[in-house]
Amino acid sequence: MIGISYAAVPLYRLFCANTGFNGTPVIDRDRFGPERLVPQDTRRIRITFESNTSDTLPWSFKPELREIYVVPGETALTFYKAKSKAKTDIIGIATYNVTPYRAGSYFNKIQCFCFEEQKLSPGEDVDMPVFFFIDPDFLDDPLMKDVNTITLSYTFFNSQYANGLKPVQSQQ
Repeated sequence: MIGISYAAVPLYRLFCANTGFNGTPVIDRDRFGPERLVPQDTRRIRITFESNTSDTLPWSFKPELREIYVVPGETALTFYKAKSKAKTDIIGIATYNVTPYRAGSYFNKIQCFCFEEQKLSPGEDVDMPVFFFIDPDFLDDPLMKDVNTITLSYTFFNSQYANGLKPVQSQQ
């Protein structure tokens, strides 16, 4: 039971990433074939970007663009910018979701910084890319007929807190 409990979180993340469950963008490499990356000139979708940081992470974190418009099948690249306000090196980790949740299975990330630890030195800032596309099957789903805006939202956490540890206090 302890082993199953320990494995539950990574297995749940894998399940969500492969199915789009609960607004999680799909990261299944099999869905990135060249036949999926053909822009469909039928309907533009507004993609908005949001950002949050945990109270335990002294960073500023913002999308460089607030919104873009894409057609299903078109690849898009955008960036988020993070800047450390800490006095020491600090590691953060981001989670994400897509709203409306039912659109998560059509939001395919080719590259992103989520679930990867990001270490920033005091005052350091970085641009973090998100490369994605909306699956063309979006157009054939009757549940997507009224979806004109999709929001990609990231939240950055202090990695030490995200792993259930308390931050180490430096002794000076």
